[in-house]
Amino acid sequence: MSGRKLDLLQGTLDLIVLKLLRAGRANGWQLTQSIQATTRGVLDVNYGSLYPALRRLEARGLVKAEWGVSENNRRARYYELTATGRKQLAVERDAWERFAAALGAILEAE
Repeated sequence: MSGRKLDLLQGTLDLIVLKLLRAGRANGWQLTQSIQATTRGVLDVNYGSLYPALRRLEARGLVKAEWGVSENNRRARYYELTATGRKQLAVERDAWERFAAALGAILEAE
């Protein structure tokens, strides 16, 4: 794979955030670092995309947020997956896996 960064497909950021929060609570900076580390720098999510996604997920009841203190002693908002969020993650993951399988079939077709 080339070292180029890829743009996120529409609708995938919510799934990514839900999946990362499955491991435990995190603030926005931690989420962006996890995305970069997990994808080896291929995906780079900026805060202008991340925070609206977090607010959208919070409004839907999929994550909850509370203020806390970060590792560098700064005030930060920490996000955590709710029970509803865990269920939605399973639904979205299943839909993504079906989509990826269908796309794979198309790409392999002659």
